[in-house]
Amino acid sequence: MTGDTLRLAWARPAEDWIEAIPIGNGRIGAMVFGGERARYQVNDATAWSGTPDGPAHELARLVAGGAGPERLAEVRAALDVGDLDRAEAMLMTFEGRYTQEFLPLLDLVVDIPGAIPAPGQPARVLDLDTAVVEEKLVVGEATVIRRSWVSAPAQAMFIELEADVALAALEVTWSTPLREIGRASSADALTLDIELPVDGVPLHVTSVEPALRYRATDDGSYDPFAAAAVAYSSDGTETVEEGRLRIRGASRLLIALSTSTRADLWWADTGDEWRTASREAIRDRARSNALDAVGADADDRLTEHGADVRQVTGARFAIGGRRNGCWNVEHDILHGDDPALRATVAAEYGRYLLTAASRTGNPAANLQGIWNGSLRPAWSSNYTININTQMNYWAAGPLGLDDQLEPLIALTERLARAGTDTARELYGARGWVAHHNTDLWGWSLPVGMGVGAPSWAIWMMGGVWLCHTIWDALEFSNDETLLRERVWPLMKGAVEFCLDWLQVDENGIARVSPSTSPENMYLDATGRPRALGLTATSDTELFRSLLLRALRAIDRVDPASALRGEIELALKSIPLPGIGADGVLLEWSAEVPEHEPAHRHLSPAIGIYPLDLIAPDTTPELAVAARRLLDRRGPGAMGWSWAWKIALRARLRDADTAYELLTEALTPYEGDAHRLGPVDGSEWGGLLPNLFSTHPPFQIDGNLGFPAAIAELLLQSHGGVIHLLPAIPDAWPDGHVERLRARGGVAVDLRWADGALVDASLTDLTGSAHEVHVRIGDHHFAIVLPAGGTVVVTDPPHPTITTPTMASSIPQ
Repeated sequence: MTGDTLRLAWARPAEDWIEAIPIGNGRIGAMVFGGERARYQVNDATAWSGTPDGPAHELARLVAGGAGPERLAEVRAALDVGDLDRAEAMLMTFEGRYTQEFLPLLDLVVDIPGAIPAPGQPARVLDLDTAVVEEKLVVGEATVIRRSWVSAPAQAMFIELEADVALAALEVTWSTPLREIGRASSADALTLDIELPVDGVPLHVTSVEPALRYRATDDGSYDPFAAAAVAYSSDGTETVEEGRLRIRGASRLLIALSTSTRADLWWADTGDEWRTASREAIRDRARSNALDAVGADADDRLTEHGADVRQVTGARFAIGGRRNGCWNVEHDILHGDDPALRATVAAEYGRYLLTAASRTGNPAANLQGIWNGSLRPAWSSNYTININTQMNYWAAGPLGLDDQLEPLIALTERLARAGTDTARELYGARGWVAHHNTDLWGWSLPVGMGVGAPSWAIWMMGGVWLCHTIWDALEFSNDETLLRERVWPLMKGAVEFCLDWLQVDENGIARVSPSTSPENMYLDATGRPRALGLTATSDTELFRSLLLRALRAIDRVDPASALRGEIELALKSIPLPGIGADGVLLEWSAEVPEHEPAHRHLSPAIGIYPLDLIAPDTTPELAVAARRLLDRRGPGAMGWSWAWKIALRARLRDADTAYELLTEALTPYEGDAHRLGPVDGSEWGGLLPNLFSTHPPFQIDGNLGFPAAIAELLLQSHGGVIHLLPAIPDAWPDGHVERLRARGGVAVDLRWADGALVDASLTDLTGSAHEVHVRIGDHHFAIVLPAGGTVVVTDPPHPTITTPTMASSIPQ
């Protein structure tokens, strides 16, 4: 490791999962504990309970039970006459069981007897720029360097040991918390056969047993098989005894671990191979890949990995001017007194985690990214799509993480396939629909088992919001081919559903029925909490924005679309959000008391961020009303709620409050991190010892939302204007950031001092000259970016065309 990178150091090996360091390549994730008995808790992003046909079977069961368009008409009729109890009871018959669980795959332990951290050195160091964990150990007279990383090019986890004196002995063992069905060894590799459950019950569901159900017999149904392989190369003597790899007299060792699952073949979507592949073939994929991985020199593998990481890294932050160096996590970050450094680390760690958790060709990052050590993870470690999954990808566009976005598109495509049947069979609608949760298998139904509260179970906007997240990220890359081939087909289906779901009353005003505001309720005239009966502001804002964006997509890639007329007519009927008598933005279509005025969700403010329907310059009254809503919601809660609040305050240019919220969010969590905190956010979360953001429990959305929110304080580009330093906090008087993105395919490097812009370089990424509108403070001006060229602007504005871009002060 060199001194020109950003490194995080921990003084001790990890004793607990929440102290371990995450590494990953989008497919294989591992938590690095370090120390004498170095544990690696390993996940595979395709290792889920369940089966590919599970969602279809559940849809058929619901339809057979009477759920469908006719019953939906009865629900709407009950809502129209105010019979909310009857409507709720009928709607709950639309609820399926539950999504499946993301599960831990195995534990690998590398035991070096007598090893201790080198005196005066950190026990573990994570380099956020190279994605390598390094340890310096002492074993008797020997000094040992151990490096751990997960390579995307090699599709393997590597553990490299270098010792200046040959080690007497070390041992490698492994096990799985799932059903082990076989293991084997040879002179150069070990293999482990694993069976995954065909059903996994969420932790909060206590009425179904067993919690993990495996196939009873080999009946020809889906075979949930997985395999792992460990290959090794050393200059010592290697033996395998009782499944344990023992190595004696080695001063050099390279271990490669690879995994393979039947679910991965299904995810790859390449025909029937997932059905026909034998267990032997799946095992051989893992084994041959591990052997190939150790077939090259460790230095070559590390160089290959480093080049890949640099290629996908994206933006770099140096808020306060300090970035590179080795920072002690406990003293400098968790309990440090430099707010700018803490913000830098929050942004860079979130960027690192998304890069490690989400890569092209793999499933999307779930509630815990690709890191889960529990057989009963909170909320099944699934995809919660009423904010959390979307937040995972908010940073993809502004940080230029194009490779990281692809898994979200792939997840949404699979969801749309299942959701097309759900929209037709349950609601008689065109297009496709998704609700509150999904999983690897594309679950698109409501969950709740017929007893789930409508406030969270009955919400039909999951697919619409996913389309917005993808569109938002696409605007930064301006990738016309991606829009035409993958994004517009998804949007088109979501638009068709929206057009059929909107109800227009006798006055020509659109409403949504049934409608809920995610996880919140209002109080009816009797003081009873209600979820149904009114149109949620978030629904109409999601619809309006989708239809407006669809018109832009049609102009670009589908000008003959027959949907244009329908969209334009529907837009005329959708009302603007309401403002209450107290000047607060309304959550519903009528002014009613909120059940939880300080609710953790900010759904009625969705038009500000991540959408761009409300802004101080274009809709000042709504912006003021939204700010009052945020004031009422208050501070605190948990990581994802903090991240959303910070981004909202950034859009409203409320830098001081945004900074206060970020300070809260980056506070160490002092409670019991292994218990489940109240879901209402009444107990605040914070950061765990490994900097994971916790609820509790840990959810990665907070970590991944922080860089998006921080970027929003430094650069905004919605509304057709590149706004430089729109909401810079006073606590960040100086700094620089490189390779941020603005919408329209523009890379932006920024430098500022004493709270004011020094200069910014704007570089065209589209390959075509185009005009951009720029704002610095109250200065507005237009410049033409040359094709592939750069314009440097200063404050006061003085554009200078240069080529190539100005030299980087942050490592590439």
